[in-house]
Amino acid sequence: MPVRRQIGLAGRLLVLSQRAMPDSAAIRDGLTTIANGWRPLAVGWHVGLAALMAGLTMGWRPSNRTAGWLLIAPLVSVAAMAWMSNNPFNGGIFAALALLLGRLTFRLSQAPVETGSRWLLAAGALMVVLAWGYPHFLETERWTTYAYAAPLGLIPYPTLSAVIGATLILDRLNARSWSIALAGAGIVYGAIGVFGLGVTLDIVLLAGALPLAAVLPLERARS
Repeated sequence: MPVRRQIGLAGRLLVLSQRAMPDSAAIRDGLTTIANGWRPLAVGWHVGLAALMAGLTMGWRPSNRTAGWLLIAPLVSVAAMAWMSNNPFNGGIFAALALLLGRLTFRLSQAPVETGSRWLLAAGALMVVLAWGYPHFLETERWTTYAYAAPLGLIPYPTLSAVIGATLILDRLNARSWSIALAGAGIVYGAIGVFGLGVTLDIVLLAGALPLAAVLPLERARS
């Protein structure tokens, strides 16, 4: 399927989901319910992220295509959680994003992934750390709980942070279209978090998406 048709399909899903967008109070309540009702799944995603980072540190280099599929998985999880909690806005957007990235993944190189420049590594590491201990919506009296049960893979903000961070670490998977899609999602959800839900910390997501977009003109200039 051509990329334009993929983007068109994703856009239609996005429009449908926007029509069903709940108010900010309902969004916060839904995110809180997911974050506290699915802690075991969050723990599982922490284990998966730790395994990925440990493998890369030890020299494991999957293909760009394999890495793409791995990074799509938590986005699908967020979409499923959203639909199960009757939030078609998040469900529709993340289903569309996962569908678009899934189509683009077939075009990713089979060459082993490479790590980005120092500044990309630094930005990516910051995004992953934010995702790992994201402190919002999870109700707990012990701060250590965030180290293993923050809602990674459950709600949009930490999940996008982790996926964007990993993409930066892996030099954007050498894929301009992948960067465009993720940068757009990060900017939109970062803005929603900061200005719509009043979550100041989500400015890191908003800012972290910018390096992903900033490399695009440079790539065009070299091509």
